[in-house]
Amino acid sequence: MSLFASPTITSGPSKAATSNDMTARAIPAGSVPPIAAKTADRFDRAGANMPVAIRRRLPRLATSSFLVAGDIAGYLIAYFVVLSIPPSGLEGTLAERTFMIAALAAIILYASAGLYPGYRLHDHEHLRRRTVAAVKVAVLAAFGAIILPEGQRLLFAVIGFLAVGLIVQPFVHWLARGLCCKLGVWGERAAVIAGSNLTPALVAHFENHWQYGIRPEVSDTLAASPDGGPSIAVIAGDAGALAPDLAAMRRKFAEVILLSDTPSFKVSGLRPADVGGEIGIRLTSDRSSVNSDLVRRILDLAIAIPASIVVAPFIAFAAAAIYAIDPGPVFFRHTREGRSGKPVHVLKLRTMYQDAEQRLEALFRDDPNMRAEWLSHFKLRDDPRVLPVIGHMLRSSSIDELPQLANIIAGQMAIVGPRPFPEYHLLAMDDEFRDKRRSVTPGLTGLWQISERSSADIELQQQLDEFYIDNRSLWFDCQILLSTIPAVFKRRGAY
Repeated sequence: MSLFASPTITSGPSKAATSNDMTARAIPAGSVPPIAAKTADRFDRAGANMPVAIRRRLPRLATSSFLVAGDIAGYLIAYFVVLSIPPSGLEGTLAERTFMIAALAAIILYASAGLYPGYRLHDHEHLRRRTVAAVKVAVLAAFGAIILPEGQRLLFAVIGFLAVGLIVQPFVHWLARGLCCKLGVWGERAAVIAGSNLTPALVAHFENHWQYGIRPEVSDTLAASPDGGPSIAVIAGDAGALAPDLAAMRRKFAEVILLSDTPSFKVSGLRPADVGGEIGIRLTSDRSSVNSDLVRRILDLAIAIPASIVVAPFIAFAAAAIYAIDPGPVFFRHTREGRSGKPVHVLKLRTMYQDAEQRLEALFRDDPNMRAEWLSHFKLRDDPRVLPVIGHMLRSSSIDELPQLANIIAGQMAIVGPRPFPEYHLLAMDDEFRDKRRSVTPGLTGLWQISERSSADIELQQQLDEFYIDNRSLWFDCQILLSTIPAVFKRRGAY
């Protein structure tokens, strides 16, 4: 999950409202804003006589132990699932030993990949590292199948075991992290050093997104406490003003994280500072390759073709309901801007009355507040154009978007990407951003669909889409796709 955009992002003050307040956010050298109350670590209270180094490692060790136990539980679930449908002639003892070795190898690879405890890693980076570890174990199993007499019978069972574990473990991992958070051992204490008007937003952001493993504390001193205080410094604002203090802070803190315009601001080109995906930034240009586009296209077809067959009955039922309420065309085609500025005729199930435009104009004449809401979001929470019952159900569940699988098969859209907006929506955005949007294929689902959906205003929609384009990767796409299903069922921000 990205620091700058996530499924539950808190937008904070808007960029427009705060872009002229850079002076107030600048931090004079040697000065730090006043602190909120410190939250003492549970291990600090329990082991006041322990050496500081040991006391700081205990929460991390406890968290790692819970996560390892969670992964073991995930593999136990996978074991029972796979053995319920064993290959012909597979011996139980042999299978148990093989699965145990495969699980142990995977957990060792997880540990070597920094997943215990995995603080300050994006969700798609967790997914990538786990998948790579599972693939490595599967390759070793394939090699064993070649050289061992009993290996061939176990190969598919081991691959199935690892695949089921890969599916189950994120859920178990989520439970383990939640338990660690409840016990007060999740995360590392971090001193937040920022301007007085930015500090509350930063603290609230890290508290709301505790999964990052940053437990924010506002400090009144740049020195790390000798009694096991924060070992991390998180700095936001004018880093140039702090330049004289950075060397000293690097000596006093185990880690110093520089944030740029976070969480409600955006600098074009933000990417994870570390190749491994840790929180932080670097500025770079997009270098999407032809190969990655080809892989995306293959994956799009592999998903869209079978999905279109599965959802066809739902589309037919919805079409019949639409016709029963408001007889007329049940499908709606609207021209949107696609890649390289080419028009895309987006196909949707009709969820509005056929005279929707006239209804909207009449509403704006009678209610200026509705016009203001429209100009902010280009959506209305109580939209009189929407068909009763069926219209709201289709929009909140996103079933009305399913016909766009045909656009994906035709190559006009992708499974994941910025949503194709109508022209009136794009006119509210700056030209530079529109050019950036044209550089990628529009998608059926995207980052702001799993984040805020209809609740996002124009500024936040642009920020989320721009962040996705700057950080676009196959793993990021996979994470967005996996997050789309729970986002649709929650229906948060959908109307």
